[in-house]
Amino acid sequence: MLIQPKPLNRLVAAILKKGGSSNEEALVVADHLVRSNLAGHDSHGVGMLPFYVRMLKANLLHPNQKPDLLKADGSIMMFDGQRGYGQAVGKIAMEQAIEKCRETGLVLMTLRNTHHLGRIGTYGEQSIAAGMVSLHFVNVTDHSPLVAPFRGSDARFSTNPICLAMPGTKKQPPAPDVPAVLLDMATSRIALGKTRVALNKDEALTDGLVINHKGQPSTDPGVMAGYLFPERPDNPPLGALTPLGEYKGYGLALFCELLGGMLSSGGTIQPENERRNSIINNMFTLVIDPARLVDVPWMQHEVEALVAHAKGSPPANPDEPVLVAGDPERISLQERQLHGIPIDDTTWEQILEGGKTLGLSQNEMLDLKA
Repeated sequence: MLIQPKPLNRLVAAILKKGGSSNEEALVVADHLVRSNLAGHDSHGVGMLPFYVRMLKANLLHPNQKPDLLKADGSIMMFDGQRGYGQAVGKIAMEQAIEKCRETGLVLMTLRNTHHLGRIGTYGEQSIAAGMVSLHFVNVTDHSPLVAPFRGSDARFSTNPICLAMPGTKKQPPAPDVPAVLLDMATSRIALGKTRVALNKDEALTDGLVINHKGQPSTDPGVMAGYLFPERPDNPPLGALTPLGEYKGYGLALFCELLGGMLSSGGTIQPENERRNSIINNMFTLVIDPARLVDVPWMQHEVEALVAHAKGSPPANPDEPVLVAGDPERISLQERQLHGIPIDDTTWEQILEGGKTLGLSQNEMLDLKA
């Protein structure tokens, strides 16, 4: 089905409020999730709601938390997210880091112990909107590993995303309406949520994205079902996602642990640290005011010229022009704002079931969607 963004936002916010979130928090989290769908990242969109409901029921996700500033030392800021909704906690932490960066020109911000941060590109969009450059390195704890190391046969890391964001110009419009130059990627070849989407659609995966429990290549998203739906009794033996670019993605994932996990003091995925089958994110962020380094009009010209240089390469396939980081999200945003957000039947039923679990009737939810 195709659902327009506004009614979907209303429905998601209503479910979140039933889960204990304030109106303000529900709107922030709902907007983040729906915007992830609009940007084409369904793995981090409204399909996450059923998982959040399970975490609320297990008291592993705590609504209405604010980031606790543990340390403010010059241009260093260290926050604790207190297991709150990462989308809300992360937004506030970034706002404070950006404000500090206006004074200092450079901020190193860490955020530990926050529930799922969602699409990390959202925080890059915050810095772009403020005219800042930002770099984000994120790890995952409190969850079983999902990604095999290069040359490994079982999971030892999570998808450990990285985001790099550069302010836009007139030709590369700024966020939040349109990303400028924004690289937002997992260090695995795909995010775990993409296997959930494939499972719900009953679709096979492309070769090379997952391995089975014997370490052999597979196209079956079911090898990840035990991580996604641990309550199901008929899940096949656990497989693993594969790292992006073989040893390169593996190396980046390792540094997400060392920067995002260790330097935030949130901890890494090594097995001495607790795992309760939740998602806790730790993030290491640098925010930079480029005006402290270079002349901004010159910088904007360089961005425009470099993007034009890259896109000027004749495409190998005429139907697939050369893009730069941020273009896929821009294209998806324009298309889905016009036509609606596609949601498969299984994901839709899971969302409705989550709402019912929290006390919303199906008729109430369908009225909100209308």
